[in-house]
Amino acid sequence: MSEKPVVVFFGSDAICLPVLNYLLGEGAESCRLRAVVSQPDRPQGRGKKLQSNPVAAWATANGVELLQPEKPGAELADWLVAQKTAVALVMAYGHFLPKSLREAPRYGMLNFHGSLLPKYRGASPVETAIAMGETETGVCLMEIVKEMDAGGVADCEKVRIEGTDTGPKVRIKVGEAVVPLLRRNLGAVLSGDLHFEAQDLAEVTYCRKIRKEDGAIDFNLPASSIYDRLRAFTPWPGGYMDHGEVRIKVGRATVDPTPSDATPGTVLSIDPALCLATSDGRICFHELQRPGGRMLPVAEFLRGYPIRASEQCTSASSESLLH
Repeated sequence: MSEKPVVVFFGSDAICLPVLNYLLGEGAESCRLRAVVSQPDRPQGRGKKLQSNPVAAWATANGVELLQPEKPGAELADWLVAQKTAVALVMAYGHFLPKSLREAPRYGMLNFHGSLLPKYRGASPVETAIAMGETETGVCLMEIVKEMDAGGVADCEKVRIEGTDTGPKVRIKVGEAVVPLLRRNLGAVLSGDLHFEAQDLAEVTYCRKIRKEDGAIDFNLPASSIYDRLRAFTPWPGGYMDHGEVRIKVGRATVDPTPSDATPGTVLSIDPALCLATSDGRICFHELQRPGGRMLPVAEFLRGYPIRASEQCTSASSESLLH
């Protein structure tokens, strides 16, 4: 009996866990997960203690060999060759993969990208899709080439974005969607028989990394756009506005489409929610938090920190997530 094809997985984020469980379970009938390559342990939290990322922790818990090079290169490429690696699968790894590494497995390296390419190449495809008001996203199985997320696409699995979905919820959906995507392509992946279609360059968009300042609420946007950005930026960086000199974080929000002639950022009502004017409709906050405090329902928050109708809240103008 011939040996099963060897697979090595590169990843660092919790979004990878469903496909790792698949490879170790059902997928083990067709291939052998030889090792996991992940980012080194990093200092985290207030105590700055070294902590493993979710993929590294999974490998340790499941007895899968774990490699954590600071910079993957020739040494790792030689190791992949020595292991007779059939294919390397990559998702949310966080390192540039040089040509020597990409060519080390017999059938190369394949990436799972969390968008419906050619839309949203780049660092934050899930969050950007939500922030842009998309109702659908997905994950694509693609070639890895030198240019970021520019390789040909073999297949995609679509994911629905519901109107209340936050970034973490959609990331869970995208991670789970990798399993049926790989299941129906695993045979071709292991035999090198995948067919790749070039991306339509006219449809390409790029998304950047999410920054802390993206949490600033821009009341000059429509209320629906503010709401979408808040969903995308939950839990980080969250959303905030300025009331005078006080920066107030916002929690749960809803949209009221009722038009208003008031200047964007004007407080229109405070009961049962704090509703403010935008360029189109009203954004209503049901939870608020002062610096050093905790997130409170609006009625409780306003008992300790009054905000009155007609007052103004401000924040910085939002920057595009596309570049």
